[in-house]
Amino acid sequence: MNKKEIESTLKDYHWMLNSIKLLRQSMKDAGENMTAQYGEEAGMPKAQGGKQSDPVLREVKRREKRWNVVYTYESKVKSIQDRMHRVQEQRECEVLHWLLEGKSLAWIGRHMGLSDKHISRLKGNIITQMSDMSETSDMSDYRECQELCL
Repeated sequence: MNKKEIESTLKDYHWMLNSIKLLRQSMKDAGENMTAQYGEEAGMPKAQGGKQSDPVLREVKRREKRWNVVYTYESKVKSIQDRMHRVQEQRECEVLHWLLEGKSLAWIGRHMGLSDKHISRLKGNIITQMSDMSETSDMSDYRECQELCL
């Protein structure tokens, strides 16, 4: 992921998590009580023009599209979670936490007693650290950040 993608995903992280949860719940029971046609109805002529008249098939296609959305959101969320260990400074961990909770830079600044510009710089540092793929961290760095950030 490049810096722009990371910044966008950080901004959208909170609602993506909520959407994943809601979509999974709604998809679990979607399409109940829908059955294909049997007997004489199955042999009757179907609609022409490329439009599928089978309600079960339409529902399957709709659900497949929604599952693809869920998988896309999950991959973006996972990519952020996999990079969280790179953020080492306590202030940056605090800013990251509130960004992931969906809070604005102004809210974070008021909460931490820092200016919006300072929070914006910290956010820039977070994005730079998360996008730097050449840096490799060992497990002790990962555990230390888990204690600070989580």
